[in-house]
Amino acid sequence: MAFYQIKTEQRIPATMEQVWDFIRSPKNLKKITPEHMGFDVITKDVPDDMYPGMIIAYIVSPLLGIKMTWVTEITQVEEGKYFVDEQRVGPYKVWHHEHFIREENGEVVRTCKFTYVPPFGFIGAIANSILIKKQLKSIFNFRFKAMEKEFGKSSTEN
Repeated sequence: MAFYQIKTEQRIPATMEQVWDFIRSPKNLKKITPEHMGFDVITKDVPDDMYPGMIIAYIVSPLLGIKMTWVTEITQVEEGKYFVDEQRVGPYKVWHHEHFIREENGEVVRTCKFTYVPPFGFIGAIANSILIKKQLKSIFNFRFKAMEKEFGKSSTEN
């Protein structure tokens, strides 16, 4: 079973509190997900603050507009520093997504690392090299731009 990792890092001209207040709320996920993904949180009465053990269900259309349910669990949270979400039901065999923030030179550095295993074994590995990895990078590039829209562009980014 092949597994893959992608890591992204972004400098944000904001305070730790501002960035944490934004990323800790599952209600903001729609703002940072491309519209073509058809993303909607379907869990009723989702609180503003995540917590370990929180289960969140979404409808998402990752491929060809086909809608599917994706369920994640927030498995770890250290207030103001990081959280981890893991897929419980969805398109991947494994999905583990780590989100970290730290202050550096008056800005916040947001680091995301996700580890995943596509479905369907060998066929999934081929699909990853042709489509999945590119699609995931595209989604996270969108998130990068959405965070810039929310907080502004870092003067130290190219």
